[in-house]
Amino acid sequence: MKNNQKTVVIGLSGGVDSAVAALLLKKKGYKVIAAFMKNFSDTKNPLTGDCSYLEEKKMAQRVASKLKIPFVVFDFEKEYKNLVMDQMYKDYQKGLTPNPDISCNTIIKFPLFWEEAKKLGADYIAMGHYARIKKVGKEFQLFAGKDKSKDQSYFLYELSQQDLSHTLFPIGNLTKEEVRKTAKSLNFPNWNKKSTRGICFVGKVNMISFLSKKIKKSPGKVITPEGKTIGTHDGVQYYTIGQKVGPHLGIEIKKEFPQEKYYIADKLKNNKLVVAPNGHPSLKKQEVKLINFHLINQKERVPKKLKARIRHLGILHSGNFEKENQGYKFNFDRPLEAIAPGQSLVLYSKNRVIGGGQIAK
Repeated sequence: MKNNQKTVVIGLSGGVDSAVAALLLKKKGYKVIAAFMKNFSDTKNPLTGDCSYLEEKKMAQRVASKLKIPFVVFDFEKEYKNLVMDQMYKDYQKGLTPNPDISCNTIIKFPLFWEEAKKLGADYIAMGHYARIKKVGKEFQLFAGKDKSKDQSYFLYELSQQDLSHTLFPIGNLTKEEVRKTAKSLNFPNWNKKSTRGICFVGKVNMISFLSKKIKKSPGKVITPEGKTIGTHDGVQYYTIGQKVGPHLGIEIKKEFPQEKYYIADKLKNNKLVVAPNGHPSLKKQEVKLINFHLINQKERVPKKLKARIRHLGILHSGNFEKENQGYKFNFDRPLEAIAPGQSLVLYSKNRVIGGGQIAK
């Protein structure tokens, strides 16, 4: 069966990446259907007061019209709020710093999208991610995107063999510059549109203001690693280990203490926030325990020596991966700062994603 007999439903977001991805699929002869995901309608444009998703939807429609491809809307808002956002709030309340972008991919963008796409006769789904999929024998492998400054493989480590088997990433071998150049040459309306930032489908928000709508403030003490009280805070649930301390976070350091640069070192169960000056040993950790661990290929024998990333586009740090009786752990070759429980540690063998897990408290 030739490509022109295959149907691909692409997630068209309104951004330039998915627009060029749709173009490339059409050029390869696929029957392309554009699907816009409506996942979150609470974010408003501060200038117009309109729901932000409506602007994105209009742009996606313009692109679909230009490419002369059908346009549909997949409404996953109920599932997104119940399965992604509600869990995010629960995790913050537990003192964790979750990554809803990863959950969004694992729960919404790939499995739910695929179920809806199949109803339209899809053979594949596609996304405008900077990542690559290769089939080696009977196994599907996930690789980082060619553009290291835009690589999105960190967010995709929870995908399964089944997910990868019917997914295409058309721009994985391109750089952002090449994507924009292609879009500009064809006069796409979004060729110079800024990349989206912040939470997946929510956008860039002030996290403390955003969280305070669901999680009440619970003022507590700010202490040093030695236990001395030096200030106050609005509630440990609002903060991330490694953050720089300041009034912008609702953290006040008493004037009688040195007004140096403090960073969040720990969040204690009794609502005390531990802060330390730059370079303090309490800011660094070497061993990380992992929960909810996932391997892209469940049958793979994972090598001990690997590299790991603790945040999107973060540096790849070498270390040793070990399986314990009750789970998994990763020992970095050198202690690292800003290791935040709730975030994900993703394992790489060169530029191939092995899998990963959530950093345990």
